[in-house]
Amino acid sequence: MTPLAAEIAALIRQNGPIGVDRYMALCLGHPVHGYYRTRDPLGAQGDFTTAPEISQIFGELIGAWAAYVHGLMGQPDPLVLVELGPGRGTLMADALRALRAAAPRSRVAPHLVETSPVLRAVQERALTGAGAVWHDGVETLPQGPAIILANEFFDCLPVLQFVRGSAGWHARQVGLDAQGRFTFGLAPEPTPGLDAEGPEGALLSVPSAGLALIRALAERVRTTGGVLLILDYGHARPGFGDTLQAMARHGFADPLAAPGEADLTHHVDFAALATAASGAGAQVSGPVNQGDFLLSLGLRQRADRLKARATAAQAADIDGAVARLTDPGPTGMGSLFKVLAVSGPHLGPLPGFPAS
Repeated sequence: MTPLAAEIAALIRQNGPIGVDRYMALCLGHPVHGYYRTRDPLGAQGDFTTAPEISQIFGELIGAWAAYVHGLMGQPDPLVLVELGPGRGTLMADALRALRAAAPRSRVAPHLVETSPVLRAVQERALTGAGAVWHDGVETLPQGPAIILANEFFDCLPVLQFVRGSAGWHARQVGLDAQGRFTFGLAPEPTPGLDAEGPEGALLSVPSAGLALIRALAERVRTTGGVLLILDYGHARPGFGDTLQAMARHGFADPLAAPGEADLTHHVDFAALATAASGAGAQVSGPVNQGDFLLSLGLRQRADRLKARATAAQAADIDGAVARLTDPGPTGMGSLFKVLAVSGPHLGPLPGFPAS
């Protein structure tokens, strides 16, 4: 049993089963034993790989996108460029390089929201000399217009889960079985006020933390200007089903087996995020498939320029990265990953999104 498992088990024995959202929050963010507090989970030696680590082109395209949007915003000086959950700092480093090449006279102020001391140290090395500022949360970000990037961030925010019974929706919980092992169960009484339609036995996920965050950020860009760009895996239409999953050593794992030792994520409900953002008065663009978004920004053209100076082996690696980022099949990120933008109501059409 992991140290965090022992702590969660003691909590359950004392107070009873806990919600899926609290279980996720403890597994990922416990101040001592939380998954993101104790390790660098990225890359071949970690548990998963994100798009910025697959190819520099991903971050470069995001940087070029930000340079164009900066112009749409009226070129505020400096450009406040924020990243939520910036991993190793790879996306920010690549984006800054491309942004400064596209707009060499613009001042850029990078801000990173990161709670992991391990990852923050890695980011500091990747962004040496960039003038970056770190934050524990969005509350301390500077006021005013900003471009806010969130790549594979919303999928890690805790979710509430409910299962439809004969009398209503029962909260899904984590408890202990007779042998002291973690198990999923249901609250005995239905949750009042939850009146979603669904068949008996259906599982409903409510991204409570994600909805609260996107409402706050939508209110920010509505009143002070700027854009929030979300890139993540998930579904564009609402539905039922359990997408809670654990990742360890680049494979799926039991989410209850080793708290604190595996990444816990869920498929992002882009429809719910879009509804919440538009309800706050912001302009919503998308969601669109990541493959379509990147291709419309010139991914293939950038790949061809890199291949012109590459060896045969390097060119093959570039082709492989392009396929992984854009292919719609099960081994690619092209259609599983979506892109959603939330902006001020008067910013106008954004690159990468079809004109409405």
